[in-house]
Amino acid sequence: MKKSLKIVSKATTILLSILLILMIYLVVSSKINGGEPSVMGFQLKTVLSGSMEPTFKTGSIIAIKPVKDPSLLKKGDVITFWKSQDALATHRIIKVWENEGQMLFQTKGDNNDNPDSEAVVGQNIVGKYTGFTIPYAGYIADLGNSKEGSALLLVIPGILLIFYSALTIFRAIREVDKVTKSQNEVEKTA
Repeated sequence: MKKSLKIVSKATTILLSILLILMIYLVVSSKINGGEPSVMGFQLKTVLSGSMEPTFKTGSIIAIKPVKDPSLLKKGDVITFWKSQDALATHRIIKVWENEGQMLFQTKGDNNDNPDSEAVVGQNIVGKYTGFTIPYAGYIADLGNSKEGSALLLVIPGILLIFYSALTIFRAIREVDKVTKSQNEVEKTA
């Protein structure tokens, strides 16, 4: 039983430490990249609408790989692109063609009845969806974009780690006290 508790204790400490490090990395990465974190060359984007449901839900985080050569994209690929100067969209390619040496893509959200009204120009494509999704985690990521949210995402895992460490120390002291009392009782009877 003690061995099992020790394993659970170590696993919990490791998990909380990893969570703290991950939160620090995500907050710092999102600040450096201007809002969206990047992990190992993949950009993490938050899904803000239901246009691609059921492929991914509103509030999910998706990973996209930056596209260097739009000519390699094909019908069926899911891409993230600049819909306007300040708005990104992630939709599926339904048609690809070339016009005057420029790649053009007709896109449509899986949950939309009609295709997007304007074709996407190759240079407006930010990345291709990799198939990696974390449902509803985007709500936490959006929280991390605010000053208060960043502080909260860093403080909560830190507090949990400190609290758990204090609990572990308290248990260890209690165990040492039991052993000391046992030894004292043995010495008194001897």
